[in-house]
This record gives sequence, structure tokens and C-alpha cells, in this order.
Amino acid sequence: MSGLAPALSDSLLRLLPPPPEADAALLQPLITALCQALERGELGIDLEAPPPEGIAAEGWPELQLQALAAAGWLEAVIVRDGSWLRWRRWHGQLQQCLEQITSRSGQQHQPAPTAAGLKAVQALTAAAGLDAQQSAAVSALLHQRLVLLLGGPGTGKTSTVATMLRAALALEPQLRVQLAAPTGKAAARLAEALDAALDPEQQRPCSTLHRLLEARGGGRFGRDARRPLELDLLVVDEVSMVDLPLMAALLAALPAEARLVLVGDPGQLPPVGTGAVLEELCRPDQRQRLGAAVVELSTTYRNNGAIAGIAAALRQEQPLRPQLERLGAGDNLQWLEAPAQQLPPEVLEALQEQQHQLAQLCRALRWHGGEPHPGDRAALLSQLEQRIALSPVRRGPWGVEALHRALLGAAAQAPLERWPLGTPVLNRRNRPEQELANGDTGVLVQRDGEPWVLMGSGRLLHPARLAGAEPALALTVHKAQGSQYREVLLLAAPSLRSDARLLYTGLTRARQRALLVTPADRP
Repeated sequence: MSGLAPALSDSLLRLLPPPPEADAALLQPLITALCQALERGELGIDLEAPPPEGIAAEGWPELQLQALAAAGWLEAVIVRDGSWLRWRRWHGQLQQCLEQITSRSGQQHQPAPTAAGLKAVQALTAAAGLDAQQSAAVSALLHQRLVLLLGGPGTGKTSTVATMLRAALALEPQLRVQLAAPTGKAAARLAEALDAALDPEQQRPCSTLHRLLEARGGGRFGRDARRPLELDLLVVDEVSMVDLPLMAALLAALPAEARLVLVGDPGQLPPVGTGAVLEELCRPDQRQRLGAAVVELSTTYRNNGAIAGIAAALRQEQPLRPQLERLGAGDNLQWLEAPAQQLPPEVLEALQEQQHQLAQLCRALRWHGGEPHPGDRAALLSQLEQRIALSPVRRGPWGVEALHRALLGAAAQAPLERWPLGTPVLNRRNRPEQELANGDTGVLVQRDGEPWVLMGSGRLLHPARLAGAEPALALTVHKAQGSQYREVLLLAAPSLRSDARLLYTGLTRARQRALLVTPADRP
């Protein structure tokens, strides 16, 4: 853990020294636990859960609350909200966001649809073959300013959003619609899926949230309450990845009369940044406040075999091992137990085959006027999404860095231009001037003997413009959110205890096949 906890504790003791009757020995472990929660992206500690590491179970949480109150830190610095203990600053921002979102759920959209308009929408919905839950989402969009559309993979979220847009545009053809997602990959996937589902005249622009808000670095944005977004309807996909500061910035820039559709899978991992907004919106009391604005899709329409079955078990927190032991050789999910201190040969061999395929496609690229042949480019970028290894951690025997050392050798630590031809490239920074978002990927190619990076968008960039980029034959599960691959090799790292949401998020990145690797010595 970083030095945040001791530094913050020292500052509090200096600026707000507790009186002698306060038990200071109870305060330090509590501050450490709150800081650790922030570093995990969580806003606070659940007082009804077992005590965090380093805090004794005896007297928890009453003794800690008494110590906070005696020190004068409760409410002044740390706030209790029901069963949650949070830093006052984050609690205030969270409550403001939740209030803004909840207020939209109670606002009626104007103008209200006419009887003839509703009849036309009903015919459109019926033609699309939507079920009752999906139809409820369409109806909610026509009548109010907020829809929270939830559902796991294959439940028809994208087809529902497409019908929602068709219905809204049928009633208001001049509606200014914008689509957005937290990452470049997620935005590209959303645009591709909706473009395929909508007529050409109904297709609308799609971008990352940072690009939409005109991010300027340091948490600053060009769009805010003084310069709001110019739109009537905003659809945000993969909202599970949106952290609290980004959601606050988005709500500040959203016109009061605009409609907002938030789409996400509550089973996925929380965002890397602080504050899992979707998780907060899905708490029972908050869902009750949102009322009919929440629509959860539960019927699975895309049969993804054993992957879907195991994913459903993870969402329902069912015991996993018995289901894994029932997997057959023909299932699209395979399970492998392997020694924990070395990389499984099966994973390395599969990734080496991916390297070979990418290198072959790079060597076969035909160039015309400084640009790759469109068909060759499409084949190469498609190969990038054929296979990926995922790990919950960067370091350790099964971490992303160990995989790249094994696959690239000394080149793993070399500058990008010295990597092998065909190596996938991960951009690690938001670069608005280059229209690149953190998490965008590309592949190292060669033109006239010089290295270039062909990005997923199709743009060619010189390696010098991608400082800090990393190889991307393997990614952390967090970095893979918003992406999909034909085949996923998921290593449940031995340094980390099993996390159902982590395994769920990793496995559901797979479109067709997955390999789950667990340590042989884990029960």
C-alpha cells in the first residue's frame, strides 16, 4: 500500500488532535482501512461486514465509532451513512451525484408522446421482437429523463438501446443524440453494434466520455455547467467503469432538460478510480428511489454455452468448483489447474501462436500511398481481437508483466519501436490532441523499413507519439473491460484470492471460447 494512510493519519493528529479520552490506538487502523478502501476504488467501509484487515473483531464497529466521536473526527472528517463509513469529501460528492440522478428519474419528458406516436412506437417495438422488460425500457425513455438499463451479457441491452433510439427519433426526428462510453474500445464496440442495428440516417456519433467532456488533464474539463453539452439525449454504455469524479463531471455538463440513459452490467468489476457509481445506484434503497427508471434485463438471448453458465453462477455467488468439474471436452469453457509458481505452457503456446499470426499479417501488409490496403488492415485489426490473456494483477508469477517477459524476452523492457513486428500496443494515457484514450490498442507494423503503430481506429502513429505505451498480448482484467475477444485465457493469479466479480468480468470478455487457469494448490 502507498504512504497515504500514515501521511493522512499524521495530518489528522496534527490538525485535529484527539482529546485524552479518545482511544488513539483504535484510530490508526481505521484510517488505514479507509485509505485501503479508496485505493481499491471503494468510497468507504461497510460497518455490517466483518472488520477490515488489522482491526480486531471484538467490539467492532462500536469501539471504532466511539473513538471517532471522542476524537471529534466523526462528521467533521468521516461520515456515517447508515451502515457505511466514508470520508466526508467523497460522501458529499456521492450524495450530490445520487440526488442529481434521482431527480431526473422523477422528471417527465416534454413534450409527452401523443396517442398516435405511442401507437407507432408500439408497432416498432413489436416488430423488433422485444420482451416485456425491453419494452419497459423503451416506454421509460419516452416518458422520463432517466433510464438505468441493467443486464448481463447476451440479455439484449444493445438491441434494446437501438429500439429506444429508433422510437425517440421517430417521435422527434431532430433529436440531438450522443453515444458515449468510458474507454475507446467500449465506444468503438457500441458504435459498431448500433450502426449495424440502425438505419444510416439514425446513426449518431459515439466517443469516450473524456473526449465528449473535452478533458484537459488534471481532472479538468472544457464542458461543465457554464458550457454544457449540446445534446438532447445521451446514452452511456459500460457505466460500471465510470468512477465518481467522472460521473460528477458528466452530470455537471448535462443540460437539465436532456435525457440520460445509463447502460451497464452490475456483475462487472467496479471502476479503477474512486467510487463505483453503478454499484451505489443498484443498492436496494437507491433502486427503490429510482423506481420505474430502473429496468433490468434477465432473459438471455445469446447462447454462449458453458461460459454463460459459469458467468451466471458467479453472478449468483454459487460454489464454482462443482460446476467446473462438470465441464466436458466439447464445452466452450475449459478449466486448467497448474503449478502456481510458473506460467502454464498451454497459455504461452496459445499466445505464441497469436504472435505468429499477427507477425504474418504484418509482413503481408500491402501499402498504397502510405496507407495499408483496407482489406489487409481489417484482417490485422481483427486478429488483435482473436486471443488475449487476462490476469487480475500486473506483477507476480501469473501477472501481465511475467507473461510479456516470457513472450518478448529482453524486448519487453525496450522502447516500443524495438518490439517484435506485430506486437499489440496498449496506449496508457489520454491524448485528446491525438484523439486517443487511455486503453486504446494498436499493433506495431513496418512501413518502408520504419516502425509505425496501426491503432484500432485505423490511424497510423509514430512510436514517438505513444510514450509510456505497453505490450498488450496480455492485459489486466480491469484494462480489458469494455472489450471482447474471440478467445480469453484467464489466469486466476495465485497471489489473489478468488473474486467472483473479477472472474465474471474476465470470462465475459470471451465471445466464443475461454480457458480458466487456477493454481493447482488452491482448494
